[in-house]
Amino acid sequence: MDKKELLKEIEGLLNEYADSSSINPSVLEFLEESDLIEIKKSLLESKKHHVDDTQWLEQFKKEI
Repeated sequence: MDKKELLKEIEGLLNEYADSSSINPSVLEFLEESDLIEIKKSLLESKKHHVDDTQWLEQFKKEI
């Protein structure tokens, strides 16, 4: 996977939480592929926690 593809995936993950966001492609000059991979992993982990929290809240809501 190249840096441009990773940047697109990161933008997609960010846009799941907010309105349309974009990242200036010029950041690719300053970030290594490994940096982008770590950012993507972090966003995926945040998404997982968000889903877990939402599921927990829904379960709690049903108990009330």
